[in-house]
Amino acid sequence: MEKIYKSLVAVGMALVMMTGFSSCEDYLDKEPASDVAADTPFKNFTNMQGYIEEIYNCIPDKAKCYWTTGWNLGDDEIQNPQADEVIIHQIDLGNFFAWQTNLQFWFAAKRDGLNPSSAPGEFNHRLYGHAWYCIAKCNKALASIDEYFTGTTEEKNMLLGQIYFFRAWWHFEMMQFLGGLPYVDEELPAGESPRLARLSYLECAEKAAADFKKAAELLPIDWDQTTVGKRTLGKNELRINKITALSYLGKNYLWAASPLMQHGAQTGGGKTYDYSREYAQLAADALGEVIALVESGQTQYEFASFDYKNVYDHEKADGVEYSYSELFFTTGRGWLQPGGKEAILRGPSAGWSYTRYNYSRTFGPNQLCAQDNHIHQPTANYVNYYGMANGLPLDDPDSDFDPAHPFKDRDPRFYHDIVFDGIEYVKGKPGEADAAMKYAGLATDGSMRAVANASRTGYFYQKLVPHTCQKVDANGSGVDDYGGNPHAYIPYMRLADVYLMYAEAAAVLGGQSGKSSKCPLSSVEAINRLRDRVGAGHVAAKFAGNAYMDEIRRERAVELSFEGFRFNDLQRWLLLTEPKYTVKTSQEFKRVSGADETFFADNDPRDAQVADWHEEVILNRNFESKHYWFPLLRDDTYIYAEFEQNPGW
Repeated sequence: MEKIYKSLVAVGMALVMMTGFSSCEDYLDKEPASDVAADTPFKNFTNMQGYIEEIYNCIPDKAKCYWTTGWNLGDDEIQNPQADEVIIHQIDLGNFFAWQTNLQFWFAAKRDGLNPSSAPGEFNHRLYGHAWYCIAKCNKALASIDEYFTGTTEEKNMLLGQIYFFRAWWHFEMMQFLGGLPYVDEELPAGESPRLARLSYLECAEKAAADFKKAAELLPIDWDQTTVGKRTLGKNELRINKITALSYLGKNYLWAASPLMQHGAQTGGGKTYDYSREYAQLAADALGEVIALVESGQTQYEFASFDYKNVYDHEKADGVEYSYSELFFTTGRGWLQPGGKEAILRGPSAGWSYTRYNYSRTFGPNQLCAQDNHIHQPTANYVNYYGMANGLPLDDPDSDFDPAHPFKDRDPRFYHDIVFDGIEYVKGKPGEADAAMKYAGLATDGSMRAVANASRTGYFYQKLVPHTCQKVDANGSGVDDYGGNPHAYIPYMRLADVYLMYAEAAAVLGGQSGKSSKCPLSSVEAINRLRDRVGAGHVAAKFAGNAYMDEIRRERAVELSFEGFRFNDLQRWLLLTEPKYTVKTSQEFKRVSGADETFFADNDPRDAQVADWHEEVILNRNFESKHYWFPLLRDDTYIYAEFEQNPGW
């Protein structure tokens, strides 16, 4: 705990600079507290915004925080055995202490570079490692602004709004994994050792809500439409605004409403549909206010287009400004950061070069991708959440799912996100050694089914990185080589998530027709907005009660797949320990069509016929109630009794 409090008390003073994010790192060269007067960071908007932008710079990049990374800790992903030391497999083993030291994990408790002024690079940024430092910076600014700041009311409001938001955000992100914590909302005196007791999760959530509310009241919807923001036109899209604050206020309330936070960690799944109606109402109101603003055209946010010439290759239709694929990966656009007008929260991403260096070529067979043999693969049990084009889940009796033609008439996102058997994986001409991988050989014993260095599940996924990121198609100036300007980033929140969270909160209030008075949409209408975007069928009217909540959760699994949210969802729903969600499976089948691959040269792979379609278990995760929360750092809990370890650890 001493290390935490050192970071809480010793706040570094950023060099004076008013910039957009393009120069965010320029002022990070100075050592903290070195010949900078106490009032300098706070005396005007220019200086204070530079001070705040160091906090932006601390937001970890989930995709590129280390040489190879891992962020999907739920039932959604598995890797090949060479990646067993990575966080995903360690969580599978129940080794939750691994979060503290595993540098591949964006949340890690990394102590190096605790003061980001001395360590501006992506590799030095982890959530827990920076959270207390950034919270201390917020409290220092709040304690100093009235004494030192001179400027307009608009300037002061925009500064305060960002500070209140970040104080809540860093607490909230830690709470998702660790539970209730001390909520540090004042500047701590130097030279003393505070004894801040851990609050309950709900007590923390109330304090975070108060900060998010203040932020929403003080911030504009669009910086570009303000006097202050016009000074940095073209550099404001990553800045916190009213929509960001309201969205996180709603998320904070929905998490507080969720079964885990209401009933505590427990096994059996008996409370999984038992939410707090009061918190759900607050969540629906905050998220509904965002949706009302978006639906009426009062914001800069909109859904990315799902209009493709060739969805398998992520080739967008003519005239599309920003495609669904470009929420996560851009190429040929001068290293433009992904996210477009749908991303609500992203951090700066100066390290675009890491996209190619180790990230983009870890999503396919190592023989072709020729990068670290740490291959991201979707589990078959998770791919099953991708239902049919008619909107029904695969196991619904009316779905028309045919195990002899399992790739036919699926949800359109399946074809965008998932690499399945027979897709033309290599667009160019592979060499003789790789010729068998021209068309994805993902049937049992296929050319891409080696457990050691290919797919052990019968699938790859390409939602975040296109399948053309491999040595044949990316050679020279291809899609992910440096000449192609590749840039990957996974947003912390995007507009689709707001609609999903609203649908969930509103469903607690009244099922499909549940709604907030602040929103023009009902719960089911919010879900159907997402399905309309991709061309999938609407939610069937027959789903009611718990069955409708299951359908919302399935929609969330598909729309937000592989973006790093699944573990926290299973956790808050009290499903993390339940058998359906602890298993990871492979898809096994034999080809009938295309046994010699000539079928795939002339036909759409979704039309292929297969035989002996079944799943096999790869592993079961043996979780107990203690696994609903990560263990706190032992060194922190040894300092004083009030900072208690999480139960079972």
